[in-house]
Amino acid sequence: APVLISILLGASFSRYQVEDNVEHLLAPTHSLAKIERNLVDSLFPVNRSKHHRLYSDLQTPGRYGRVIITSFRKANMLDQHHTDLILKLHSAVTRIQVQRPGFNYTFAHICILNNDKTCIVDDIVHVLEELKAARSSNRTNFAITYPITHLKDGREVYNGHQLGGVTVHSKDRVKSAEAIQLTYYLQAINSLNDMVAEKWESIFCDTVELFQKSNRKVKMYPFTSSSLKEDFQKTSRVSERYLITSLILVVTLAILCCSMQDCVRSKPWLGLLGLLTVTLATLTAAGIINLTGGKYNSTFLGIPFIMLGHGLYGTFEMLSSWRKTREDQHVKERTAAVFADSMLSFSLTTAMYLVTFGIGASPFTNIEAARIFCCNSCIAIFFNYLYVLSFYGSSLVFTGYIENNYQHSIFCRKVPKPEVLQEKPAWYRFLLTAKFSEDTDDSEETNTYESHLLVWFLKRYYCDWITNTYVKPFVVLFYLVYISFALMGYLQVSEGSDLSNIVATATRTIEYTTAQQKYFSNYSPVIGFYIYESIEYWNTSVQEDVLEYTKGFVRISWFESYLNYLRKLNISTGLPKKNFTDMLRNSFLKTPQFAHFSEDIIFSKKYNNEVDVVASRMFLVAKTMETKREELYDLLETLRKLSLTSKVKFIVFNPSFVYMDRYASSVGAPLQNSCISALFLLFFSAFLVADSLINVWLTLTVASVEFGVIGFMTLWKVELDCISVLCLIYGINYTIDNCAPLLSTFVLGKEFTRTKWVKNALEVHGVAILQSYLCYIVGLIPLAAVPSNLTRTLFRCLFLIALVTFFHCFAILPVILTFLPPSKKKRKEKKNPENREEIECVEMVDMDSTRVVDQITTV
Repeated sequence: APVLISILLGASFSRYQVEDNVEHLLAPTHSLAKIERNLVDSLFPVNRSKHHRLYSDLQTPGRYGRVIITSFRKANMLDQHHTDLILKLHSAVTRIQVQRPGFNYTFAHICILNNDKTCIVDDIVHVLEELKAARSSNRTNFAITYPITHLKDGREVYNGHQLGGVTVHSKDRVKSAEAIQLTYYLQAINSLNDMVAEKWESIFCDTVELFQKSNRKVKMYPFTSSSLKEDFQKTSRVSERYLITSLILVVTLAILCCSMQDCVRSKPWLGLLGLLTVTLATLTAAGIINLTGGKYNSTFLGIPFIMLGHGLYGTFEMLSSWRKTREDQHVKERTAAVFADSMLSFSLTTAMYLVTFGIGASPFTNIEAARIFCCNSCIAIFFNYLYVLSFYGSSLVFTGYIENNYQHSIFCRKVPKPEVLQEKPAWYRFLLTAKFSEDTDDSEETNTYESHLLVWFLKRYYCDWITNTYVKPFVVLFYLVYISFALMGYLQVSEGSDLSNIVATATRTIEYTTAQQKYFSNYSPVIGFYIYESIEYWNTSVQEDVLEYTKGFVRISWFESYLNYLRKLNISTGLPKKNFTDMLRNSFLKTPQFAHFSEDIIFSKKYNNEVDVVASRMFLVAKTMETKREELYDLLETLRKLSLTSKVKFIVFNPSFVYMDRYASSVGAPLQNSCISALFLLFFSAFLVADSLINVWLTLTVASVEFGVIGFMTLWKVELDCISVLCLIYGINYTIDNCAPLLSTFVLGKEFTRTKWVKNALEVHGVAILQSYLCYIVGLIPLAAVPSNLTRTLFRCLFLIALVTFFHCFAILPVILTFLPPSKKKRKEKKNPENREEIECVEMVDMDSTRVVDQITTV
């Protein structure tokens, strides 16, 4: 049944869809910045804006092509050679054609238009053209200032985001610039226009790369509005062969971990079928997601590894329980003993997975990628539980019958008796080596499974070594070192809201972002300052209030000239409000120096023909350092607080705010909610389990593991972002998966000593933990080689979770439990051998093979 269900649901991959809206996935769902963006779009629609002096993606990224041009030798990009080269590139870009049936679209057809119906291009292009004209006419008085310069038509333009690596003379005169950035903005007002613009972006990147091949001395970094989406999904493509390698390694090791020299008791097929169980459950979950309209994204790469850790441990635990059953029992009885021994703990840990990931899949989660990931994980884990009960349980029954009939574990052929094997070749005897029950003497081991390599290693060597009195102090010291480094990393945790952390490495996004941070990090992105109420602009106190709130920004010189002009109008005329606003509007339209302010003021007429200013805006650029993102986030929070206390109603906005707004609280919420739910369940179940100390120890262990993983992942340069938080949620469950059976066996053990029960717990559950750990680590190793920041984060977090949990299971807990509660009663003394009652059973078999037992009792 599980196989048929998986095949039927897997057929839904014909409806396979990929999520291409990165903002929908990674930006906080309930974000104040999104509301602010809607307000800004309603006041100043982007398609009617004429920002020939600033980026027109102030409100929405839209469609655009962008390129950074620099030199390998840090040459001056403003010299004659490079100026001509850049203008030649600009000419090539504007000539790009997108061929459609019946018409060829050029940049002029899809660009954003200016007042004079010409395409808006960056002001740096006009600066370079004027610089070229000055050189050709031998004029030496032309000077470029930074970050604000003046064109020959008197316009004041900002070039802080268009000139990079700038060296200046006195009075901000530019001496040289190591990089220049050009941006081309496109319209996307309907589906056809958007399709053409998307195709234009693709040709734009090809044109830039082709242009660089013919000009080897310069380096160009193209970037478009589609680059982030493409590079985010590229992780899946570059991961394919690494995931196949991972699967092959896991299959190989799972088979080896379940194999023995004894060809009857070896269980290689169960190792393979355990992995197949996990695969079927994952395929079923993926089919359900497809049928319900869900879309695939690259974060789903983590789900198979979550399933691998949980599913394989459950199957290995069942196999470990099978080894403890008596071989003379019927298969039904052995299977019942296996389910009774292992499925209770597996059911509880599965329930914990469903609760923690279920909380993450709830509406409380504000990051859509995290919510979808948790939802898919819940479905996969639920079906994995059902498939372990049914598919893997049935497989265990089949192999049980094969073992009872003394058939070969791989070829299912009847194994001949030792006397028959003696006549066969050596290689044949090696392949069919098995121990028959009737051949076992009383002096030999009764448990034939102890010849398994891992069982033999734990029982003969490791258990005695880890509980040795001389080893314990070193383990405790090592734990103190572990806590110290974890604390050091924990105090340095930072939130990673940089979108380059979730894309493949050898991509345009990474290359462009690196160049942009290197050359253009002196100033923050342009921040829109929007006043959305009708205020008394002619009032001097109101003007001073606005200046006070925008103090510290670079572009204040614009606003100061704007306010000075208002004051001049007001003083010279002394007109009332109605006449003042009329003159203001007319002056803006007629005065060349201030004509560009007309784009940033919304005038409206009332019923009595009175003109009023209903909204206005200005653009601010903050001085920043290399830690631009952290400073920009602090700036956003500061301006938000000011907007709540100011006398003037204003908002601030930049497209990057959509990703940054409440990111820290949004990304940490799933982890926080999952931790609370896990602790609540552990506390509540303490009244239901046989001993509440099990949950106490489990809670302490989970806290220790999570604390260590957070600390060490910070030291390993992993930030707290969407991917790492999802891994930390999984870390809670992975720790419970591995530690709960170990702690339960120890705490519930009576009589004997603590050391004896520590050894017993390791012998009973250590093999399953070790087998699943080895397979898990081997599966993770190829992930480290994937050229992607997303998989790099995934590998480092999952590797640390597995390593730290293994360290706790095989070192910390076995040592600490030997001298901390619960205490154990001392073993009762044996009865005196002289007073012991002995029962001897004599078995007599008649000719009909009817067994008759006669008990002869002697005292």
